[in-house]
Amino acid sequence: MNKTDKKIELKSKIRRIPEFKGVVFWDITPLLKDKVCFHETIKQLADHYRGKAIDVVVSNEARGFIIGAALAYELGVGFVPVRKKGKLPYRCVDLTYKKEYECDTIEIHQDAIEKGQNVLLIDDLLATGGTVKANIDLVEKLGGKIAGIGFLIELGYLEGRKALGNKYDVFSLIEIKTTNG
Repeated sequence: MNKTDKKIELKSKIRRIPEFKGVVFWDITPLLKDKVCFHETIKQLADHYRGKAIDVVVSNEARGFIIGAALAYELGVGFVPVRKKGKLPYRCVDLTYKKEYECDTIEIHQDAIEKGQNVLLIDDLLATGGTVKANIDLVEKLGGKIAGIGFLIELGYLEGRKALGNKYDVFSLIEIKTTNG
């Protein structure tokens, strides 16, 4: 089976929920519970980033943790969580930003990123780009350098890449071009 066939198989494991909190929700639970598809997802993401200078993977809760931690393990690098305000126990740096349907505040431990570290940002989904832009701002505020930004799914119809500009290397394993998939 070639890479295109594998991507089609992975995409077939993503469930479309037409109405969840006012948006079309793309549920990755069926992909995660399929051990072959989950393994293939992490392998393909890791293959894209192998050999690149990456010191640490940073991911946002909650589904981003699943992909990011597994990818960090596969790449042999550290993992740093970004969480909702009030969830981390140590001194933090926080940022409030606008999401598709609400505002949110996220935070990271103030010592999580060392100045000059090469950071790979990983999340499950690129929608409008607000969440990942907030993660970029936190990492850069701590002195980290963005080595890449990766997603399992990109909702192309929401044009989230525009929010990121052309400054970063952005990679998505699967692109969903319309609200119908």
